[in-house]
Amino acid sequence: MEQELNRLQQEAEEDLGQINEIAQLEAFRVKYLGRKGGALTSIMRQLGTVDPHDRPRLGQLANDVKQEVESWFEEKKEQLTATQIRHTDSTTDFSLPGRYLPYGKLHPVTQVMEEICSIFEGLGFAVAEGPDVETDYYNFEALNIPKHHPARDMHDTFYVTDSILLRTHTSPMQARIMEQQDPPLRYIAPGKVYRCDSDITHTPMFHQVEGFLVDRDVSFADLKGVLTSFTHKMFERELALRFRPSFFPFTEPSAEVDIACVICNGSGCRVCKRTGWLEILGSGLIDPEVLKMVGYDPDIYSGFAFGLGVERIAMLKYGIDDIRLYYENDLRFLSQF
Repeated sequence: MEQELNRLQQEAEEDLGQINEIAQLEAFRVKYLGRKGGALTSIMRQLGTVDPHDRPRLGQLANDVKQEVESWFEEKKEQLTATQIRHTDSTTDFSLPGRYLPYGKLHPVTQVMEEICSIFEGLGFAVAEGPDVETDYYNFEALNIPKHHPARDMHDTFYVTDSILLRTHTSPMQARIMEQQDPPLRYIAPGKVYRCDSDITHTPMFHQVEGFLVDRDVSFADLKGVLTSFTHKMFERELALRFRPSFFPFTEPSAEVDIACVICNGSGCRVCKRTGWLEILGSGLIDPEVLKMVGYDPDIYSGFAFGLGVERIAMLKYGIDDIRLYYENDLRFLSQF
């Protein structure tokens, strides 16, 4: 990975030296710095798979290379912009007020999804994406939810056939990844999920981020540390966390996680129903039966998993009281973000 980073840095410097138009500069940005397909972005997402002993050094090197390329990009952009202005027709009057052109913005759910992924990437988690149309095995059975298990009723599933369905959570990626790789593993799986539910706090399609970590000697304290760090970064302040015992078929023990109300800071208000707490996600230690299904020895390996709804986080972060506002395409609402 170190050689790949050095190669990309040298290649980026050479490519930038050959650019003399703004359009070429944008292609350069997408190639190296683009969030979805950029070469440097892609290699940073692989940090979760490298040896833990090398991860801090390689992570620092990756950040240094990315910042250097971003600096070169900005300098080149300023140079090309200044050159373009000098070559503009001398009759152009730059003192005239500019025409306002409305511009697009990322949807608030997309903004929050990217922020969540960025926080977990900073904690060493790699990002994995999977299919929206899933098999019954990966969606349920591989997660310790056999046929006729009462927990299936919690999901209100959209079935395509008896064995094919629209995934009800992004947790199937946990089983898919563990089948293909050996520990240690540290992944998040963002994406759309589907359930038969619709009211002011639920929609038939919504977004979820599943996360899991598997290694030797993983404890509930590790889970609490990761979620506490995430919550403080997400809401930009140190909120109290509360773990309530709960039940999920694929974790044992399981816990619902609450945070001190972001509106009243835990003193009690209408939003938190006077309790001072707001639920944000579910979590727990991975059930040994799930580890056995993918061929891991639960006497050697342990892990934790968690899942959070992106719309729920966005509602708390921005004080939104009706989830349907996200999907009505009202520019008065969307332009606030």
